[in-house]
Amino acid sequence: MLSAAHDILSHKRTSGNQSHVDPGPTPIPHNSSSRFDCNSVSTAAVLLADILPTLVIKLLAPLGLHLLPYSPRVLVSGICAAGSFVLVAFSHSVGTSLCGVVFASISSGLGEVTFLSLTAFYPRAVISWWSSGTGGAGLLGALSYLGLTQAGLSPQQTLLSMLGIPALLLASYFLLLTSPEAQDPGGEEEAESAARQPLIRTEAPESKPGSSSSLSLRERWTVFKGLLWYIVPLVVVYFAEYFINQGLFELLFFWNTSLSHAQQYRWYQMLYQAGVFASRSSLRCCRIRFTWALALLQCLNLVFLLADVWFGFLPSIYLVFLIILYEGLLGGAAYVNTFHNIALETSDEHREFAMAATCISDTLGISLSGLLALPLHDFLCQLS
Repeated sequence: MLSAAHDILSHKRTSGNQSHVDPGPTPIPHNSSSRFDCNSVSTAAVLLADILPTLVIKLLAPLGLHLLPYSPRVLVSGICAAGSFVLVAFSHSVGTSLCGVVFASISSGLGEVTFLSLTAFYPRAVISWWSSGTGGAGLLGALSYLGLTQAGLSPQQTLLSMLGIPALLLASYFLLLTSPEAQDPGGEEEAESAARQPLIRTEAPESKPGSSSSLSLRERWTVFKGLLWYIVPLVVVYFAEYFINQGLFELLFFWNTSLSHAQQYRWYQMLYQAGVFASRSSLRCCRIRFTWALALLQCLNLVFLLADVWFGFLPSIYLVFLIILYEGLLGGAAYVNTFHNIALETSDEHREFAMAATCISDTLGISLSGLLALPLHDFLCQLS
């Protein structure tokens, strides 16, 4: 949805309700008085629609989401994901498209909280696999959107082609993922039997001694305060990188290239996700204890690119490509190392709650960046 943000807001339509396929460089900008070729609405609007429902879910999750069994959560997540693709693909207005993005946000927020909580019932190494998978998902989404639109499909057709992904999510959960019982079986026969059982029963995770459902509010608050050492740097990292992604990407527009504005935006998103995927898959090679350093470096990225938007001193889009790839590397490293450190340093009885509570970090940072990116877009576009 974030890769499609520029197309959603341009909302170019042709007869037959088919989305317009960007033919190449845009000769006439949306705002001819602006050197930034601005949309009337910032892509930060899509970011807010994509993140605020997720923020609400993650804020409420530590308080009572554990009372809802895992299987219904995954089912709702899959249905919302499919609904978002259909709604955005067939929408006739930006408002309807943003409603579709909200459904995607519900799917993402509920899914992330659910699966990160589930990692508490599996070996610690699953954190690395989870992080690599989420990085791969971002890269696959951005790369497929870029590739299919470049190949000639309309944004509408590209979105509809993604409907197999929610089906794959549900199939992998209900048919492929094994119960936590299989991780620590009482015997060989029990292990073989448990390994064949999909994780659709609530008894396994919910009844595990020391799970988050047995923690009092006082215990939860004590654990949460201890997590702030990791939560705050992750909030800062995600604030800086999504301020760049949804506040500055559309303003980092180069006229001296064969790529149109929409194509430049898609390339930015794809390269960012490539960096995220690479660093989220790097835990076995490189582990970082002090994630504050990553937050500082990401803030320096933000300042540098904000200065370029204002002064326009970078001569080539390829330099921006390299910076965006580096930005993704920092963001992915902060994510995987934060959750890995928490998995190592929290006790078994607190781990499920700690994983669910720390989920709020990236979402809070992204939400704050979206709120600030909207007025920045309006200011710069009117000023130029």
